[in-house]
Formats: sequence, C-alpha cells, structure tokens
Amino acid sequence: MAGLRPSGELQLRTVSALVIAAGVIAGIYFGGWAWLGISLALALLSLGEYYRMLSKRMKLSRGIGYICALAVMLSSAEGVQPVSITMTLSLSAYVIFMIEMMRRQATGQSFAVNNVGGTLSGVVFIVVPWTCIVLLRRLPTGSLVLFTLFACTWGCDVMAYFVGSRWGRSSLCEYISPRKTVEGFIGGAMGSLLTCALVIFLMEQPPYPLFIIGVICGIAGQLGDLAESLVKRELGEKDSGALIPGHGGVLDRFDSILLNGLLTYLVFGLLL
Repeated sequence: MAGLRPSGELQLRTVSALVIAAGVIAGIYFGGWAWLGISLALALLSLGEYYRMLSKRMKLSRGIGYICALAVMLSSAEGVQPVSITMTLSLSAYVIFMIEMMRRQATGQSFAVNNVGGTLSGVVFIVVPWTCIVLLRRLPTGSLVLFTLFACTWGCDVMAYFVGSRWGRSSLCEYISPRKTVEGFIGGAMGSLLTCALVIFLMEQPPYPLFIIGVICGIAGQLGDLAESLVKRELGEKDSGALIPGHGGVLDRFDSILLNGLLTYLVFGLLL
C-alpha cells in the first residue's frame, strides 16, 4: 500500500492547486478574451513541455507547431468550424514536408515522418482540446458547463489521489503508471460524481444534462492522465516539466482536462 506523501509536499501541492483553481475560475467568470488568454497560455506551455520531451528522440519543427497552435486557438475567438482545424493541420503538415525536402537536398537526410507526427501530435493532443474548452464558454450555459467540467475533474483527481494513497492495493496499469490503483480509479470516478451532485445542488440545476459531465470526468479524465503517463514512460520522463510547485509541469496538472474538455464539447457543443 502506498504511503501518503510528506505533509510539506502535500501543503505545497494544495497551495499550488488553489492558486491555479482561482485563476481558472476567474477566467471562466470573465469569459471572452480573458478566458481565451488563460487557455492559450496553458495550451502553449503544455505544448512546449510536450515538444521538450519529444525532442530528445526526434526532429521537430517547433515553430510550425506553435504557429499552427496559435492559428487553431485564435480562430476560436470568433468561433471555429471543424474544417478550419482540419485545414490548418493539413497545411502545417505540408509546410513541414517542404522543410524536410530542403533538409534532404542540403544534407542527404530527412525526418519527415517523425517530424510531422511529433509536431502535429502535440497540436492534436493538447491544443485542439483546449480550443474545444474555449468554445464551451461561448455556449449559452458555457460558464456553468465549464465550472462543472473543472470542478468534476479536480474532484476526481483529489479523490483518486487520497483513495489510492490510503486504500490502493490493486495496480491499475503497472507498466504505465505504477502508483495508480483500481481503488484509486474507482475513488476518482465517485469523486467526480459527488462533485457533480454538489454543483447541481448548490447551483439549483436539474441533474440532466450536467450529470453527463460527472460521468465523463470520472472515467475519461483518468484515461487522459494515463495517456500522458504513457508518453512520459516511453520517453523516460518523470514529469513533463517543473513549472508548478508540487505538481511538475503544466501538462502534468492539466492532462485530465484535455479528454474531458474534448468529450464535453462533443456532447454539449455538437450533440445537445
């Protein structure tokens, strides 16, 4: 059974989490360019950490990746159609191919497949979900949906951590994230649902459709966390960065929200 981390580290994690939560909630409240700016900063910082890890194994056109990321996210300021994101990704791929053509002509070597895959996977993995999170704020009930989304994600993270630390015995994915347990996963799912129920009660909202967010965050968020852990294991990294005290990198702190935001936008922005 894993023991609890030292109280000093736990306090540091708590303070960092509260500061981050305050900034996110303020951004959701004000919306508009404030929310876009916060989301853009978090997306680009996460993308930079992702590129740092990948650059140890492959050539990357980081500049093209950042330009592509900016184009995708800034287009959300006025609303964005799926075809716009698709075209941006496709054009970026061809620009990278052109760069690799020139590299091969000049040096006799090229890294087109790795470069395109590595550079654009960061945009797909990180930036597109953050764009969906920005677009959620534009919905008529966007502030409520976003608040519920982040609250459930945090509730899941907290409960998964404490339940796993206290009662975790059965490894969930030992070759991906050895410290994660089945008990922690179940605790995280319950934490998300309980947080959703609390939001519904305090905000005096009908259970449907907000309850869907509780289900998404309780399951998908933990899978998104494992996806980032898989990347780190393959690249031999413990953390994506060290920017947030007690948490590691920005991508480490916001990995769960990526898949949660993507699926929540799918449900509330496209299906409902």
